[in-house]
Amino acid sequence: MKIKSIISLMVLVPTFIACDDVFEPMIENQMDFDTFMSKPENAQGLMLNGYNNMPYVTNVASMSDVATDDAVTNDYNSGYWKMANGSWSAKGNNNPFDRWSAARTNIHYVNQFLEGVDGFYFNKDEAVNAMCKEFLTGEAHALRGFQLFYFLRAYAGMVNGQLMGVPNLTKSEKPTDDFNANITRATFAECVAQILSDFDKALELLPYDYGNISASDLKTDKYAKYVQMGVTNPSQYNDVFGDEKVGRISGRIVEALAAQVALYAASPAYSDQSGVTWKMAAERAAKVLDGNGGVAGLSETGATWYTNAKEIERFKNRGNPDEIIWRENINHSANWESELYPPSQYGSGKARVNPTQNLVDAFPMANGYPIKESGSGYNDQDPYANRDPRLDLYIVHDGSVFGPYGETINTTIDSPSNNDGLDISTSAPNRTGYYVRKYINEKAEPERRGGQKGMSGKDKYNARIRYTELYLAFAEAANEEYGPTTASPSGYSAYDVIKAIRQRGGIVNDEYLEKVKGDKDKMRELIRNERRIELCFEGHRFWDLRRWKLDLNETVMAMQIKTVGGKKTYTPIPVANETRAYNDYMYFGPLPESEILKWSNLLQNDGWN
Repeated sequence: MKIKSIISLMVLVPTFIACDDVFEPMIENQMDFDTFMSKPENAQGLMLNGYNNMPYVTNVASMSDVATDDAVTNDYNSGYWKMANGSWSAKGNNNPFDRWSAARTNIHYVNQFLEGVDGFYFNKDEAVNAMCKEFLTGEAHALRGFQLFYFLRAYAGMVNGQLMGVPNLTKSEKPTDDFNANITRATFAECVAQILSDFDKALELLPYDYGNISASDLKTDKYAKYVQMGVTNPSQYNDVFGDEKVGRISGRIVEALAAQVALYAASPAYSDQSGVTWKMAAERAAKVLDGNGGVAGLSETGATWYTNAKEIERFKNRGNPDEIIWRENINHSANWESELYPPSQYGSGKARVNPTQNLVDAFPMANGYPIKESGSGYNDQDPYANRDPRLDLYIVHDGSVFGPYGETINTTIDSPSNNDGLDISTSAPNRTGYYVRKYINEKAEPERRGGQKGMSGKDKYNARIRYTELYLAFAEAANEEYGPTTASPSGYSAYDVIKAIRQRGGIVNDEYLEKVKGDKDKMRELIRNERRIELCFEGHRFWDLRRWKLDLNETVMAMQIKTVGGKKTYTPIPVANETRAYNDYMYFGPLPESEILKWSNLLQNDGWN
């Protein structure tokens, strides 16, 4: 059965499973809870709440990079701007990363499903019923682990010298529960163990990938267990695990999530008390890479995943290109373009997010050298020449050819006809001299003077998890565990992965990588910088800075460009009205003060009292 009519409510993937005939997503007032749960289609609806409140970048407003050294915003009502500039607090209205109620609610529904699943019948066909039960149980464990991870990420912290996590919710909450006793925090290590246990259980039950099979497939060992369940016709399997499920959490996605958790837990901010080592993190990431053909499987078009028109069209209705592990549905809006286009391109006039000079400086030269390293060839009065090609892919700077009409962007502050320069526009001030190019489909035509109104939408999608992220996770963990060039048990090294990523990005003659490949510390810096570049504006930088325990208060810089004697001069300056105000205890976020006041056993992270 398909649930396209309720997808917008569930924030889910295209279709539901064919295990029942009717779907009722809400408890009706005339039903008591036991009656409601007696219908398996309703129980499935509860479980699917685990897909709600996903912590991914879905629009310009959710770009948390503006709370880091990578970007700023001209929206002074943004929760991220307020947080970065001194208003982050335990009070819910000043914490843009608050997930307390949402995560607990989602996990509660999943737990309700798991507690009743053994008693449900999903289909009259016994074989289909058994597969439905296996599929939904695996999905529920995956969703519980997923929600618990992001619950933990938001609230983990030190309490009197011990690294604590969140309430480890493995049972549904009932009105008869003693909440003051139950709402307590498990340790960080206990939470991580529970998350990975849920993921491992899900991996036992879910197929690695969804997709239809043929009669000949049933004769292979891969599908032997389903034959033992009584499957005699491929249509039985396809009803449960076939093409219609692509987009739901699969074994491949679970492996990627587990690798994310392991990398996070092995990081400097958590490793002393997490129970997870760099070796464990490297092994988890290697599983994902092995499932993608190792280093050779790195997508050649992965750096431009957001704008690969042929791939977007090919996978418009179902499936993923080589770079994407998990993504959202295709959308046809022009919201990204309206919010991010420079004023001269006649968007909505907001230009909400501006990359910093700090991020621009992170892009190396074409020979691989950081711009401040001897031998780079960097010229601070010709700063965009001979740079890593990814700079032009992700950021619009002075001189960039941009937009559907191929116009040259001018960000000088003294051009009489220019509205794109630093702090010139009154309606959409550019605060750094740069604009975001990633996510944008430059075929989207904006409103032009005397022309059409609004913007034409173009197909695009947002990636939830990309392979490049997992390749970088492996490189980070492998460098720490094995060193830069020593091959892991999977047969490849951190060096091998970073070389492939940088070559794909356009650094062909990588002199710098060859220079530092024997130095673990230099490779660590390089790997972290590659992560910063490849994943910019995708919601990783804030969490990376905190897990690495790097400076949260680095002065964010802009580029002021003037024309003097017919020649442009380039001067980096601090961004106005952007004084970052993170205290040391803010490497860990606060629990909501309202919850601390409710439950005497719920302890706040150090520094937030």
